Amino acid sequence: MRIGVLGTGTVGRALAGKLDELGHEVVMGSRDPEATAARREAGRRGGPSFAEWHADHVGVLLGAFADAARHGELLFLATSGEGALSALGSADPADLHAKTLVDVTNPIDASSGFPPTFFVTNTDSLAEQVQRAHPEAHVVKSLNTVTAAVMVEPGSVAEGRHTMFTAGDDAGAKDQVANALREWFGWQEVIDLGDLTAARSMEMYLALWIRLLGVLETSMFNVAVVR
Repeated sequence: MRIGVLGTGTVGRALAGKLDELGHEVVMGSRDPEATAARREAGRRGGPSFAEWHADHVGVLLGAFADAARHGELLFLATSGEGALSALGSADPADLHAKTLVDVTNPIDASSGFPPTFFVTNTDSLAEQVQRAHPEAHVVKSLNTVTAAVMVEPGSVAEGRHTMFTAGDDAGAKDQVANALREWFGWQEVIDLGDLTAARSMEMYLALWIRLLGVLETSMFNVAVVR
């Protein structure tokens, strides 16, 4: 499948790298592709530079955000939360028409230090803002509740016995995402929380996730819904 990944940070690389390994045709989108390709400084968490990462994933093509949107039959929005709307705004609306857009972003505002706050919460969500700005797309919120490594390798935590969520207004798009989560990444349990307003709770969960990160001293964890 042709897949567009908007964003070249830790989350974008995790998704693009895994999808490339699975044989999909992946284009990553960046605000400045030339500057991104030349980036040789280490990642924020000590990981490889983008240039080093890309050398190990030569099957992943790099372009502008608009290129990734045009290329993908399925799209992943993996920018920072504050950059999400501008990234999608550079795409031609025709290139988003009737496409499933998996929103992996979180509306984190780190400008006031730790713990961060959220620039949208309670009565709205970033996912809903994305959907309002791009009604031609089918936005599905998912994967934003775990760290990048767990998104694509859920078996790395508790042998995969934990839960991922989806929310969205289009049932067909949610089914497409749930199938991808199971078949491509290996998620064993995917719970549909309902329409896109449920993205508010998924985004606000990050407040708890950040506190757990501090207590557990690792990002390799998730929650499991038990009955």
